[in-house]
Amino acid sequence: MTTLLDFVSYSDWVLHTLIWMPILGIIPVLWADEQRVKHVAFWWSAVVFILSLGLWWAFDPTVGGMQMESATPWIESWGVSYSLGIDGISLFMVMLTTFMASISILASFNYIQDRQRPFYALMLILEAGVVGVFLATDLFLFYVFFELTLVPMYFIIGIWGGARRIYAAIKFFLYTALGSLLMLVGILYLVYRAKMFIGAPTFAYSDLLQVPLSGTEQLWLFGAFALAFSVKIPVFPFHTWLPDAHVEAPTPGSVILAAVLLKMGTYGFMRFLLPLFPIAAQHPVVVTTMLVLAVIGIIYTACVAAVQSDAKKLVAYTSVAHMGFVVLGIFALNLNGLQGGLIVMISHGISTGALFLLLGMLYERRHTREIQEFGGIARVAPWFATAFVITALASIGVPGTSGFIGEFLALLGAFETHKVLTLVATLGVIFAAYYMLPMVQRVFFNPLDKQENREIEDLSKRELAILAPLCALMIWIGWNPTPLLDRMEPSVQVVLERLDEAILEDQARVGDEVNEPQVVDGGQE
Repeated sequence: MTTLLDFVSYSDWVLHTLIWMPILGIIPVLWADEQRVKHVAFWWSAVVFILSLGLWWAFDPTVGGMQMESATPWIESWGVSYSLGIDGISLFMVMLTTFMASISILASFNYIQDRQRPFYALMLILEAGVVGVFLATDLFLFYVFFELTLVPMYFIIGIWGGARRIYAAIKFFLYTALGSLLMLVGILYLVYRAKMFIGAPTFAYSDLLQVPLSGTEQLWLFGAFALAFSVKIPVFPFHTWLPDAHVEAPTPGSVILAAVLLKMGTYGFMRFLLPLFPIAAQHPVVVTTMLVLAVIGIIYTACVAAVQSDAKKLVAYTSVAHMGFVVLGIFALNLNGLQGGLIVMISHGISTGALFLLLGMLYERRHTREIQEFGGIARVAPWFATAFVITALASIGVPGTSGFIGEFLALLGAFETHKVLTLVATLGVIFAAYYMLPMVQRVFFNPLDKQENREIEDLSKRELAILAPLCALMIWIGWNPTPLLDRMEPSVQVVLERLDEAILEDQARVGDEVNEPQVVDGGQE
């Protein structure tokens, strides 16, 4: 007998709903009047988040492979299918996306005053695109969603951004679009090789994992995919678009960009680069190159952040440093490193998203982001200062916060394989305090010597509702990361097993070639 619980239990339908419900939300948003449109958009995105929240309990933490899978033929002649699935890597990225999308829309109530309908419609499209990236198990579908996210973010920056918004929007679009084109070439080559191996074209992730590739082919394809993902993260030296995009974007755009769009690149490393090209991913030159770039990004951008006078630009540069820790953990190629990278992704999305929200709230009150224009705000806005200090400490990686857990695991994993580079990267933790704590002191605890700062209001109820769950998550993950680690570990182990199997197969192939009988003077030797 089918019960109500069986009827409402999660299966593949929820993954489709998480993508298409934001798209359907565009209709009521565009029809709503100017007074109600922001509330319609928020409650619509909130329902999507509540649906995604159920994944936490519906997900089986003992299974490392894809769950809730579904596949529907789309362009059959090309081997393209509309296929979705979720595992312990994508689970947290989907929940982070739906959560931060709702938070961003709620935070935009006072910030966005003009052309509200198109803004909230673009926010919902962006949410759908990012969720699609994390759920797609067909590379054609993945690429469609990957590129789809560029369009709404381009308009969000270009229409509602600051004085140099057009420059920032075009730079963002060109950098990421050009990088993605190389990935498209790589995908098409993979499909060509799959057709030779299987006998039919296919973009299915599970099928492409079975395609035999030579070491040279893997290195070239790794380079094509890695460039696209490195620009998106961004990895040094492809990071120059990010500060401009962050500074010129409206607050909700900055939050979404930092919290989830950058994670599409690091997610691509874990989901595609390591499993599809395991020999190339473990090549000593490749590993050393990626680790060196990660360490340079951590140290260099920390130094640049320390001299910024614009608080928003300072936080923008910290994103590059944090993503450096993620890349460091990923290319440690062990359990601690990969889990640490995932935790840093989650923590960065929450803490840096919260920093951009707080700076946006401060900008709404003072209409400036120059650090020197502030001082002593903690005396007139204690709740504001409390939220900012908690968030800053999590961003630095102070023990007891989410930032510490991720960075510690990433550094621990990297130390197992590359001790010197890890010791250099550890300096980034010190530099983080060097650029973040002086800003906090100058804004909140220096003398209250400007009349404009005496009139700053403390957090409103809406702002408290926005920041309270973010601060709570920073502390909860810092004190109890076990539930997250337990859910992601089986899927991370699947990636590591894929790497180990590839090495064993490569060694066996080389051994067979060495032991092959050699023909000498017409006979066998």
